[in-house]
Amino acid sequence: MQVLAHLRFSSRLFSALAGLMLAGTLRLCAQTAGGFVGNTSGAAKLLTFTGQISVMRDASPWVLNTGDFVRPEQVIVTRSDGYGLFQVSDGSQFEVFPNSRIVFRANRGDWKDLLEVWLGKVRVQIEHPGGLPNHNKVRTPTAVISVRGTIFDVEVEEESSTTTVLDEEGQVEVRHLLQVSEPKLLSPGEWVRVYKNEPLARQLVDKGSLMQRLAKAASDALYQAAMNGSRGSSSPVGAAAPVSSPAAGSPADKNNGIGTPPAPPPPPPAP
Repeated sequence: MQVLAHLRFSSRLFSALAGLMLAGTLRLCAQTAGGFVGNTSGAAKLLTFTGQISVMRDASPWVLNTGDFVRPEQVIVTRSDGYGLFQVSDGSQFEVFPNSRIVFRANRGDWKDLLEVWLGKVRVQIEHPGGLPNHNKVRTPTAVISVRGTIFDVEVEEESSTTTVLDEEGQVEVRHLLQVSEPKLLSPGEWVRVYKNEPLARQLVDKGSLMQRLAKAASDALYQAAMNGSRGSSSPVGAAAPVSSPAAGSPADKNNGIGTPPAPPPPPPAP
């Protein structure tokens, strides 16, 4: 009887261990495939994209596909043709434009710190569920943008870290991160450039109607390109092009190393 009881206990223990191992394997597979297991309330979901867009994991770029989640403190990177539209749990959205590098919710202890833009351009649209205030912040190397309104653009230049903030709808407050100066409150159509070594008080604040139209036109064009690419093929445009060139079949190579096919040869000369 003791031997039989021991065998039954060993069998139950083995089943429990096997279950834990299977759960861990499934979790790893989901993460490898770009998914996110567990509560996604703090994550951002990629709704559509075009070109090359990735998330950094252990200093390596992992290409993103439509429906993938980006978790807090992860870095989103786009190449020269990359663009992505993300959505968070409250319905707010942000667009990441080409040649950008941003951190999503860099401050894990405060999800109101929505984005940290190191380089490139983002466009943010904040939703107000139930008509209540929804305060968020976007940080750059030179500025802190506090959201009071709905839609605004932030662009950071590579060499100088100069930040340009354009307000499209509602109001945003811009504060210099490195210099002591009074913050600026922007209304729709107004913009400000924040230089690293100059107080914010010296910066230009003006009705940038032309700049606003250009920014929105660029946003609409990229978004439409992403939508057209998604409709025209079974997989989104750019899904087969990772940022780097990992070995075929490696975890970061979600498309098995298949890239853009080479251009066809030129036609033969006319006789």
